Amino acid sequence: MLIAAILVLAAGTYAIRLSGILLHDRLELSDQVRRLLPMSAAALLAALAGTAALMAGSEFAGLARPAGVLVGALLAWRRSPFVVVVIAAAAATALLRLAGIE
Repeated sequence: MLIAAILVLAAGTYAIRLSGILLHDRLELSDQVRRLLPMSAAALLAALAGTAALMAGSEFAGLARPAGVLVGALLAWRRSPFVVVVIAAAAATALLRLAGIE
């Protein structure tokens, strides 16, 4: 059953990507839509990141996880190396949880 679900999702993903290639010349987009498309991708990514940072399942993740994400975002904004960003974010989250702040 799991293999069938994976194959169906893979086929659907392939079909969606192929439709973009095949319909590219047939679809006319207005200038306003062309300007908004890159912003919509960024908004979707921000929404996914925000949801992952704030929620654990259907409940609030607590303060430690968003604080760790904030530390990572701050270091990424300051252009720290990726390894430093990940380790600092994980360490901040772990230290807050060790201190009893969930």
